[in-house]
Amino acid sequence: MPAYNERGRVERVISSMPPLVDHIVLVDDASTDGTGASALAVGDPRLEVHRHAVNQGVGGAVVTGHLRAVALGADISVVMAGDGQMDPAYLPSLLDPIVHEGYDFAKGNRFSTRASLREMPGERVWGNALLTILTKFGSGYWHVFDPQNGYTAITRVALQALDLDHLRKGYLFENSLLCELNLRGFRVKDVPIPAVYRGQRSGIRVGRFSVAALGYLSRAFWRRIFVRYVVRDFHPVALLYLFGTLLALWGIGFGFLVLYWSLGPSSATTGTVMLSVVPFFLGFQMLLTAAMIDITIGLR
Repeated sequence: MPAYNERGRVERVISSMPPLVDHIVLVDDASTDGTGASALAVGDPRLEVHRHAVNQGVGGAVVTGHLRAVALGADISVVMAGDGQMDPAYLPSLLDPIVHEGYDFAKGNRFSTRASLREMPGERVWGNALLTILTKFGSGYWHVFDPQNGYTAITRVALQALDLDHLRKGYLFENSLLCELNLRGFRVKDVPIPAVYRGQRSGIRVGRFSVAALGYLSRAFWRRIFVRYVVRDFHPVALLYLFGTLLALWGIGFGFLVLYWSLGPSSATTGTVMLSVVPFFLGFQMLLTAAMIDITIGLR
């Protein structure tokens, strides 16, 4: 249970933990309002509090919790934030795919119902939709939506296979986790779970986060293509992605040059224009074909 300055909320979350939970590990991420002490005051014997001396971000807090869960011998580790946005009543639904269907990782999806969308702030809806598209490309989990949803459950086997210390520690933690899970071939399932918003404001700085997300997920995408389609099993989709990207970039770049050269009384020749248009459309077609093949393979 990652928590930062959640006094007044974390007590309610701990009190609502169902009997099926064996251990509650609250990670106080250097709070300044006595979050840890308030949690202990609830008196739940299953609770233990771990406090960070320095704030590490939500990802760092989750990693600390997962490592402690492994040390405790837990078969499944569930993340439930201390702000009360994750309803414990849906915990059995989150666990079912792992317990009964053999999945390695299950996560909530707040986009499954119109009621959830109405409750979610507008900027979060659009931001999550864009991040969903980018994360699909970066992670290869084409069936997964709402990647920023932190209500997750993961098996001990998956946790031990991951290098948790190398995951992103900030708000990109969930995205990096999905990318690493895919590289190791773990099965992931979305579970429809609405979030509960009680006027909380997100701490994400949209501009800085968007740049960081685009950079990380772009690198994750090319790493996935190289590992999955070159190193492990060579597949033409890698060539389609590579040459499609190069041709599309050439078409766009040369097109701007042609436009610049054509300003004023002069005009570009048909052949010059074709040097921009043909590579662009050929590259676009190759990228579209690569994406279709990639999605088909990812959904098997």
